[in-house]
Amino acid sequence: MSVDPAFERYCELAIQLQRVELLSLSREEKLAFFINIYNALVIHGYMRLGAPTNMWQRYKFFNYVSYLIGGEVFTLQDIENGVLRGNRKGIAQLRKPFSKTDPRLQVALPDAEPLIHFALNCGAKGCPPIKTYTPQGIDSQLLTAAEAFLENDDACVVDSGKNEVRLSQIFKWYKADFGGTDEKLLRWVLDHMSDSPKKTSLQDVLSAGKTKVSFLPYDWSSNSAH
Repeated sequence: MSVDPAFERYCELAIQLQRVELLSLSREEKLAFFINIYNALVIHGYMRLGAPTNMWQRYKFFNYVSYLIGGEVFTLQDIENGVLRGNRKGIAQLRKPFSKTDPRLQVALPDAEPLIHFALNCGAKGCPPIKTYTPQGIDSQLLTAAEAFLENDDACVVDSGKNEVRLSQIFKWYKADFGGTDEKLLRWVLDHMSDSPKKTSLQDVLSAGKTKVSFLPYDWSSNSAH
């Protein structure tokens, strides 16, 4: 891919991002634009730097790989936690991405948007698949992505025998976005599942009460195919 003329053309187009008028974008436009840019930037970073192979490399990758957009630098961390999560602290972050005087704060969405977690692909096998999002259909597209993610047994397993629900680490890392407690988290998951045998099982487990929540191992191996 890195030697494909289409990728070189993409790199030229990415330079034009500095001309984007971010402040004029609606909520829907920001969601679609920044989700698509995040996923493209991860791939671009992989092509240029290779896939990170340990926690320190991942930290550096997400905090330093960036695009110049609308005259401001946005790293992957800035896009996810600053813009799309309404300027909340990310994993292992001591402070919010944007300070009160940071001009990028004006671009941040007013609240965390939990559904973005099923659209952003960090390049690992445990991430949701990449799709392209549009402002016109962003909310229904994100709901569809969440339903598909939860139907996958790598993301959600309902164990009726043990009265246990095992979820992707994404729900552990960003628990605050899904209500902050196990009870609210499980209710959120149920509300965002498509009608399926798994949803029925989850309803039965929740009705029984005292549901245990645990988290599945996350597959950090690269999903890239060079």
